[in-house]
Amino acid sequence: MAELSPTIAVIPARGGSVGLKHKNIYPVAGKPLLAWTILQAKASSLVERVLVSTDDPAIAAVAEAYGAEVIRRPAGISGNSASSESAILHTLDVLAAQGDEPPVRIVFLQATSPLRRPGDIDHALQQFEREGADSLISVTKADDMTLWEQKTGEWSSVNFDWRSRGMRQERQEQFIENGSIYIFRPSLLRQTGNRIGGKLTAYQMEFWQTWEIDTLEEIELIEFFMHKKNLTAPR
Repeated sequence: MAELSPTIAVIPARGGSVGLKHKNIYPVAGKPLLAWTILQAKASSLVERVLVSTDDPAIAAVAEAYGAEVIRRPAGISGNSASSESAILHTLDVLAAQGDEPPVRIVFLQATSPLRRPGDIDHALQQFEREGADSLISVTKADDMTLWEQKTGEWSSVNFDWRSRGMRQERQEQFIENGSIYIFRPSLLRQTGNRIGGKLTAYQMEFWQTWEIDTLEEIELIEFFMHKKNLTAPR
């Protein structure tokens, strides 16, 4: 087994979807959306097991067809307000009840963020260990992105001062949490109930890897990049 084992990948994928119906198994670039993340996790040389937490039989069938283990998620943690953390904690409890070896690291992957290059997961894991981190998030650089918000009818700038805009090159670098890769230690999750905490590091990805799927229009965008960047090649 690889040097960083035991490491598991957990992909929460519940049946309900507020936006696009059946989003997790919607066809994307010739495969169910969930399949891409399963295949990326299975291609990692440092991930020992790939588990999908779901309450939905159709999602479970897709997960098993693409080689993932299925954790049947109870209805109580499957609604719109249920957190991904609750699904991962349930997964850990199921593994413990089965007498399985407890993981040292958890790689949490969102099926709706399939724009991962080959090697991204392994490189993130290597960075996590190299820096002695407790948690890792994947980010993309928010290059020249100027954000505004409206409060009580008034508009105000968020990440820059519109009164003294200055040169783009002079602004502090800022990054977007793109939701693609999270890594953390199980002890952190159990102690805090959060995937982020302790010593945090950030794995930087390219800006085109920012996008995730919530709408039909975003599926077209994701498919464009998957073909453009040759992410649909056999793994």
